[in-house]
Amino acid sequence: MKRILSLSLLLIAVSAVSLAQAVNVTSFRYAGPYALQTPYMVDTVNVDGSKFEVKSLLRTNLSVEALRTAAYVSAVPASDEDALHLIGFTSQNFLYTKADVKVEGLKDWFLTMDGKEVSGKVKMEPGTHEFVLRFLGKDADSLKISLTPDKEGKISLREDGRRIYSLDINSMGAGHGGVSISADGKYICLGHKMTLPDGKANTYYEILRAADGKFVTRTSERISWMPTGSAYWYTRKGLEGRSLICADPETGVEKVLGTGIPEGWFTISPAGDFLLFNLRTDGPKEGEVHQILTPDDRQTGWRDRGYIARYDLATGLMQPLTYGWHNAWLCDISADGSKMLFSTSRERLTKRPSSLSSLYVMDLKTLEVNCIMEDEGFTGSYSFSPDASQVLVTGGPDSFDGIGRDVLEGQIPNQYDVQAYLINVADKSVKPLTKDFAPSVDNAVWSRADGKIYLSVEDKDCKSLYRLDPQSLKTEKLDGGEDYIPSFDLAPDANMLVYCGQSLENSDRAYKYDTKKGRRTLLYDFSAERLGGVDMGKGDAYEFTSSRGDLINGFYVLPPDFDPNKKYPLLVHYYGGCSPSSRYCVGAYSPQVYAAQGYVFYVINPSGAAGFGQEFAARHVNTAGDVVSDDIIEGTRRFCEDHPYIDTTKIGCFSASYGGFMTQLLLTKTDLYATGISHAGISDHTSYWGEGYWGYSYSQVSMADSYPWTRRDLYVDRSPLYNADKIHTPLLFLHGSADTNVPIGESIQMFTALKLLGAETAFVVVDGENHGVYDYAKRRQWLRTIFAWFSKYLQDDDTWWNELYPQKNL
Repeated sequence: MKRILSLSLLLIAVSAVSLAQAVNVTSFRYAGPYALQTPYMVDTVNVDGSKFEVKSLLRTNLSVEALRTAAYVSAVPASDEDALHLIGFTSQNFLYTKADVKVEGLKDWFLTMDGKEVSGKVKMEPGTHEFVLRFLGKDADSLKISLTPDKEGKISLREDGRRIYSLDINSMGAGHGGVSISADGKYICLGHKMTLPDGKANTYYEILRAADGKFVTRTSERISWMPTGSAYWYTRKGLEGRSLICADPETGVEKVLGTGIPEGWFTISPAGDFLLFNLRTDGPKEGEVHQILTPDDRQTGWRDRGYIARYDLATGLMQPLTYGWHNAWLCDISADGSKMLFSTSRERLTKRPSSLSSLYVMDLKTLEVNCIMEDEGFTGSYSFSPDASQVLVTGGPDSFDGIGRDVLEGQIPNQYDVQAYLINVADKSVKPLTKDFAPSVDNAVWSRADGKIYLSVEDKDCKSLYRLDPQSLKTEKLDGGEDYIPSFDLAPDANMLVYCGQSLENSDRAYKYDTKKGRRTLLYDFSAERLGGVDMGKGDAYEFTSSRGDLINGFYVLPPDFDPNKKYPLLVHYYGGCSPSSRYCVGAYSPQVYAAQGYVFYVINPSGAAGFGQEFAARHVNTAGDVVSDDIIEGTRRFCEDHPYIDTTKIGCFSASYGGFMTQLLLTKTDLYATGISHAGISDHTSYWGEGYWGYSYSQVSMADSYPWTRRDLYVDRSPLYNADKIHTPLLFLHGSADTNVPIGESIQMFTALKLLGAETAFVVVDGENHGVYDYAKRRQWLRTIFAWFSKYLQDDDTWWNELYPQKNL
């Protein structure tokens, strides 16, 4: 005989003043009963000397998958004999909370939250939490479960199977592991990367037919495509060292191209008969007491020098192609394999720019060299045209004597607003390609199939794909279907490219794009796998015309449960330096993870950002953030005026690096913000200029031809440190202890200043991390610190902050 037991789950929220009204759970997911049998007693005790107890069966391995698809019911069946039962329910909280968990009326049980066993006081980070109660017995007539949060209204129940965007969702789950296409455009390699709770990632690669997207094979090898045709290659360790393996994607038939391949990075020749290596020679070593020869000599490996060598696959002969104490880098190899493009660099500290590059074309048969560019500044990448008669170069507007400049009289261009140029190999003449093209070029690839140049660019707050005709200089934006497309791979001999992209409301999606038909096709939707059932905040553009008459770009994301009749705290994010902030979903500054915690997330791209045209980007130069900060302050005020649901007393601002400096600068100029966070921010332009590995070289862009001894108004007057007494806003400093870009002293000295001034401040160091925080566990704790700080000052809840950094009697 079976009895029907009704279950009442009480969620009791406790405020600081009194108990809140209980939330009763009248429905839940149930799986069971799972009948158990007493095992055969081979011995009366086990190896530990313990006698068998029925309650030990509670720990019997049992999957909870049945709960995931179980329907909600209002009663649970009883069992005539001892059995295992599973009950599942879901709660969610938008802010951090702690809750007392009580299970009454059962003898043998345990409870898990998100797969981890919990009892007593439970810490609940913002998110949707899955509770599973496992109990052993015949009945549960008096069962009661209660969750008592530390404050009123912190916890609610959820039965629709959906989730809110959380730190876990932002950190873990499915994403792309790269996408590439064979030279003939017939096959695509798509990487699948699953980030696990411990931060490790499982990655595998699928090969698909480009024609129909059908699966061909799967491999754990990170493969690359041969320069021509459909085959792919990879290296394999063996008894004879590294072997170079070439394989047919359709049949899987492998061919060994060579064994005993030397270690190091290499490029395969178009005919597959030789390899071009980029190798390094160790520089002179000194002891623990050593001389610094030049500012860059502080950098690990700076004394080592690169050279290029050719490895013949038939004979195993390694032939050095360059020699000397100047670095030489392989840039490209011609389509017929007869020519090599390489560059060298030299230092020139006494004049801007301090680093100069030269470019050479080498005949690989005779080793004769033709210098086609000598001592040029601000250049970046170099590649051959399909017939090797021209070289495609990316560089700043001041490259090649400013032939690509498009700024106002008296302006100095922002060299991070990258342009594209062509060098004619025969006469060394230079042609600017993007002078009248507003976006900033990230990458440029010349197609042998249609003769066009394909570009990935910073395009205002998007990263987009464009096609450029090198003859007419006409550009055409490709309909990529996503806001953020950071890179692409082009089939050299086919009208096809592949890429992955994100937008504000979705994570990675992989596509192929037919460049002839102008048609994109979805290959795989990682976002559906990662974000399925997740409530996403709605995003939209926000632009305003500043008091100077400039159109200032930006965007925002609303909380998923947005109600225009409520008031919301506002987070303002920016970079403020040379690059724009883009529309993406998953990342350190994901708008969604903050919107899910009840914030409106506003991103502004102020004057000085690349991707809006050279004149706009040039405003970054020699302003030390002055105009930029004015745009951010005005943008914040305008956004609040246009969106009355913003609580103007609860506005936070934050960013990193130059954006960290911008946070500090903003707080010296206004009390508009209730709090701010500066990660790895510059507090003193003079100390950063000399101490950061790239301080002086970055200043060649941001402070062009200006130095601490010539422009006190920039280096001193606009440094937050010298205006520390003007900051009246709680400010958190975050910094990696091993930061070589912006040394940690930049935060130390500003924190010290505010402490001496009696200002409200805090300083959190991430040990062992450099300019970015990349260690998985440390990155998550770093993000928790940001969340907790904003919760303290913008949500009037210091629970999380005090949990992370409790008061110390020191």
